[in-house]
Amino acid sequence: MVASVAGLLFIVVIVFWQVFGRYVLNSSPTWTESLSLIIVLYVTLLGAAVGVRDAGHIGLESLLVLAPDKLRQRIEFVIHALVALFGAAMVYNGLMLGESVISYKIPNLALPEAVRYAPLVLSGLLIISFSIEHIVALIDGTEVEPSWH
Repeated sequence: MVASVAGLLFIVVIVFWQVFGRYVLNSSPTWTESLSLIIVLYVTLLGAAVGVRDAGHIGLESLLVLAPDKLRQRIEFVIHALVALFGAAMVYNGLMLGESVISYKIPNLALPEAVRYAPLVLSGLLIISFSIEHIVALIDGTEVEPSWH
């Protein structure tokens, strides 16, 4: 979460520099838009992983509350397993897409296009690990401590 907040602040600085360059210096930097769009990907996907960690994703908790404890635990186990499977799909597809464009460069940044797919892989790995953490907590009968207070 701290990395996402820092990324948001970095986006603000980059956009401020672009506006300052355009209206004050009359020479807008060409790299600012490309870099801010890439950072948006990192902020969004890392934030999504934190949402999984804190169980902030969309769920049917109102229906789960009505279920008996044993059934509710099984359903939660299936939910976390499916979320981990989704994370694995993110990793796989991010690697495939990143590998297919690694030889191309992002205009104005001279970075490989694969930089755009790295947050997909990172977020997928985090989602898998956070889902496993929830599954272990379900088995142990404990709660996962939220990362953001």
